[in-house]
Amino acid sequence: MLFNKPLAEIEESDLQTLIDNQVSEKRPIEYKSVLPGNADGDKKEFLADISSFANATGGDLIYGIREQRGIPVGFSDLKINDVDTEILRLEGIIQTGIAPRLPRVETHAVLLDSETQHYALIIRVHKSFLSPHMVTFKNDSKFFTRNSRGKYQLDVSELRTAFVFSETIAERIRSFRIERLSRISAGEETPALLNEQEAKLVLHLVPLGAFSTSVSFDLKPLNDSFKGKLLEPVSVWDTEPYVRMRFNIEGLVRSTRAEFNASSTIGYTQVFRNGIIETVDMSLLGINAQNVAQFGSNVEPRSFSGERYERKLLEAVKRYIDLLKFLGVEPPLFIMVSFLGVKSYKIALQKSVHHITEYTDEIDRNNLIIPEIMIENFDVNLAEVMKPIFDTVWNAAGYLSSPNYDAEGKFAFGY
Repeated sequence: MLFNKPLAEIEESDLQTLIDNQVSEKRPIEYKSVLPGNADGDKKEFLADISSFANATGGDLIYGIREQRGIPVGFSDLKINDVDTEILRLEGIIQTGIAPRLPRVETHAVLLDSETQHYALIIRVHKSFLSPHMVTFKNDSKFFTRNSRGKYQLDVSELRTAFVFSETIAERIRSFRIERLSRISAGEETPALLNEQEAKLVLHLVPLGAFSTSVSFDLKPLNDSFKGKLLEPVSVWDTEPYVRMRFNIEGLVRSTRAEFNASSTIGYTQVFRNGIIETVDMSLLGINAQNVAQFGSNVEPRSFSGERYERKLLEAVKRYIDLLKFLGVEPPLFIMVSFLGVKSYKIALQKSVHHITEYTDEIDRNNLIIPEIMIENFDVNLAEVMKPIFDTVWNAAGYLSSPNYDAEGKFAFGY
């Protein structure tokens, strides 16, 4: 983006620097004196501007600055009586006038004069990997993008290229998941040695921009005792037993073993340099069999706690989103959950704090590849957006939906 700082930190002095240095309109920036009105023509122009940024490299649309031939010459005395209402109005136009819906648009008002209520309003549009986005307004559908001279309408050839690129990204994400699950299942070239005979829970977080050729994040700051905790694998235990962290050809991996001298791991988290996170765990699915073998516990050995695995996954996803924020990875993000080697497993229902008294039917297939979900920003309610994943797992065991949500759809356990 134009400013080398978060949008919320931009001040009047930053905008004045644009004016003083005569920073001209170009691909990632455009100036406007007044806000778009409610007339159809104003809305069409506004939607064309917003979608053109999303379909190109992203950028900042700045209202409240006068320009002459693309050169900023001063503030335009833009008056906004109610900033929140105005932002909601503009966001509403964007949400209903562009398809598919833009994954991320930020808005920030810069107060220039508190007495006169003069503002500058910045709308930051991020490059979208769901492009091309189409302006859909009163049966008038058009595609726009940008070059150094500003926005323009895509022609047929450019549209074809944009759609092919979008389909290629989606296919690469699916192919990545299939390849990784195949390797994990076979114990082939995984970042930590796994027992291929044991059932596994696999979680992938895949940023939509991960497959851009220019994406490579610096993982070195994660290699310390504090930030390294963000890589903590999913685990049935609240603390990691024995930890090892090292760099490898893909990026950085943190693995855990049940015993210090164990040859294989019970789980790992791999952070790829392109921002993808992969974590594998065998403890959640194997703890009941272990308790039966070692202590003669009166539980189904081929079973796992539905409450505990959901809570642990939510904790992990929250942790990994913090990791992605630290690295500077931007949404949207795909969340993918898979179970490997779970045929004939049952899910245990937590009926009280200390007793499990009910089990589901057996899962009737070896691998559960749960359909992915996409989150458009990092501030979502994770328990809410991941409920379809949890419901699908319970479906595989004969249940209608996850019983760990109340009547209002809220997760009943803390995470």
